[in-house]
Amino acid sequence: MMRSWFVGLLCSALLASAQAAPQKVLRIAFAVAETGFDPAQIGDIYSRTVTSHLFEAPYGYDHLGRPAVIKPLTAAGMPEHSADYRTWTVTLRPGIYFADDPAFKGKPRELVAQDYVFALKRFADPATKSPGWTSVEADHFVGLDGLRQDALRTKQPFNYDREIDGVRALSRYVIQFRVTDPRPRFPMEYLADSGLFGAVAREVVEAYGDKITEHPVGTGPFVLKQWRRSSLIVLERNPQFRELSFDAQPAADDAAGLAYLARHEGQRLPLVDRVEVAIIDEQQPRWLAFLNGQVDVMEQVPDEFVNMAMPNGVMAPNLAKRGVQGQRTVRASTQYTFFNMDDPTVGGYTPERVALRRAISLGMDIDREIRLGRRGQGIAAHSPLNPHTSGYDAAYRSENGVYDLPRAKALLDLYGYVDRDGDGWRDQPNGAPLTLEIGSQPDQRRRQMDELFRRDMDALGLRVKFKTAKWPENLKAARAGKLMMWSVGGSAASPDGQSALARYNSGQIGGQNMARFKLPAFDEIFKRMQALPDGVERDALFLEAKRLAVAYMPYKVHVHQVVTDLTQPWLLGYKRPLFWLDFWQYMDIDEAQRPVR
Repeated sequence: MMRSWFVGLLCSALLASAQAAPQKVLRIAFAVAETGFDPAQIGDIYSRTVTSHLFEAPYGYDHLGRPAVIKPLTAAGMPEHSADYRTWTVTLRPGIYFADDPAFKGKPRELVAQDYVFALKRFADPATKSPGWTSVEADHFVGLDGLRQDALRTKQPFNYDREIDGVRALSRYVIQFRVTDPRPRFPMEYLADSGLFGAVAREVVEAYGDKITEHPVGTGPFVLKQWRRSSLIVLERNPQFRELSFDAQPAADDAAGLAYLARHEGQRLPLVDRVEVAIIDEQQPRWLAFLNGQVDVMEQVPDEFVNMAMPNGVMAPNLAKRGVQGQRTVRASTQYTFFNMDDPTVGGYTPERVALRRAISLGMDIDREIRLGRRGQGIAAHSPLNPHTSGYDAAYRSENGVYDLPRAKALLDLYGYVDRDGDGWRDQPNGAPLTLEIGSQPDQRRRQMDELFRRDMDALGLRVKFKTAKWPENLKAARAGKLMMWSVGGSAASPDGQSALARYNSGQIGGQNMARFKLPAFDEIFKRMQALPDGVERDALFLEAKRLAVAYMPYKVHVHQVVTDLTQPWLLGYKRPLFWLDFWQYMDIDEAQRPVR
C-alpha cells in the first residue's frame, strides 16, 4: 500500500516537472520577407529556408560534417544507379507520416513513393507557374516535359495520373528516376534539397487549391503554426514527426562540433519546441533586436555593425563579457549584377553592347565596395563559381574582378558611347540618350550600395536611374525580363559548382538565368559538364565556361561574401551550413541562461 502510494506520488511529481519544463523557443530574424510556403511556387532563399523545415527530401546533409556529407533522410539507404548514371532508384523508409491536416480526414497519412512523384510533376504543371520548372526541366526527366506540353496544347488540366519513365513509383516505397543524359551527381543536385523537392501529399494540394502556399503540410520536424505575411512566421514541433535522434560526423579538428555531438548524440529531434521568425528588413532594428536578446542568432551581421561586433576579427569586449560567440565564414555565394540581354540598351551580342557591359564592369570599384559598402565582408570575385564548390579556384583571375577606369573609358570611346549633345553624359552610338536603369530596394544598405554604383558610373559619364521596389517585386520583374539591371546574390545548394553556371544556361531563362543569356556554345559546355564525372576533363570545361562568362559579361560578379554570425550564450550548436537550409532542428536552447523578459 505504502509502495503504491509512493510510486503514485513520484509519477505525479515527474508529470508536474515535465509540465513545468519551459518550452525551448528559437528566435530568428529574416532580413527579407518570405513569398510563401509551397515548394513548387517559391524560389527565394527565405521561403525555402522555412519549407526546408516543413518538408523532407529523400536525403539531407550532416549538420556538422565538413566537407559536406550527404546521408539518408526519408530514404532507407543511399540510392542505386545504373552504370550510365541515367537511372536512379531510391527506397523509402516505411513508417514516416505527414503532419496531421484536415485534408487527410482524420486518418494518419504515411509517406509513400507516389508523393515524391506527385511533388516533381507539380513543377511541370503549367497551372502551378513554378519558377523552379527551369531547374527541373534541365534535368530532362524522361517524359515530364511531354506531360507539360500536352497540357499546354490541349488546354486541359495537367494529367498527374499518366505514368512516365522519368519519375515513377515502382512500389509503395520505391521510386525510380530516369534522365535523358548521364547525371553522376544526381543525388546532390536533386535528392537532397528539402526546400524545393520535399514530398507533397496530393490530397493537401487538391484540398487547398490556390491557397496551398498558406497550408504547407510535410513530414518534416516542424509544422507552420502561425503566419502574418512579411511580419511573423511561427513553427512548432511536428507531433507526428518520427523517432529520429541526433547524430553527426564532425571533422577530427572540430572541437566545438565534437563537444556538441557528445552532449546531444541520441537526443530526439527537433531539439527545440518552437521557432519564431520575425521579418525585420531594416539593418539597425535587426541589430538592436539581437543586442536586446530578442533574437538568438544574428546571421550575417549587417556590414555597418561588423566592426562594432568583431573589430579585427576579435569579439568586442562588451559582447564577450555577455558570452556572445562569433563565427566568420566565406560563404558559398556570389553577389552579382545582371544585364538583361533582351534589353535594347544593355543587352545583345553585338560588339558595341558587349563593350558597354564590359566597360560598366571595369568601371566598378569592387575593392571600394568591399571596404566601404561591405565593411570588409567580402573577397573580390573573378568568376561566378562559388567557394567550397567544384570548379572554384581561389587563384583564378579575370577581367571580371578588375577595376580599370581608363580602360573602361577607352572602350566606351572606341565603340561610340560619347557625349554628343554636350550635357556631360555619354549617349548611345546612334545618338540616342543613354540611361542605365537598375532595380533597387528601399533599405539603408541598398541605398549605400546604390550610391557607390552611382559614383562609379558618374566617373564613366553614364547616367543612372534607380527603380525601387520591395525585393519580392524585383525578383518577379527580373524573372519576367522587365528589369534592365539588378544586383542580387546567389548561393550554392550543393557541392557541385555547375549550379552557379545555370544562370548562364538558356534553359534557365525565366528562372535562375535572370540575364536571359542565350549562347549555344555555353549551352553545349553546360550539357557536357552534366554528363561527365568529376575529373580533369570536367575541370577544363569549368575553365572554358568562366572565360565565356567574362567575354560576353551578361553578369558582373562582385564578391564572394564573408559573413559574420553572432549567437547568444544560450543558443547551442549553431554552425553556418555550407549548402543546405534545414538546420534549426539540430540547435538547442539553454533556457536557464536566457534572461527573463
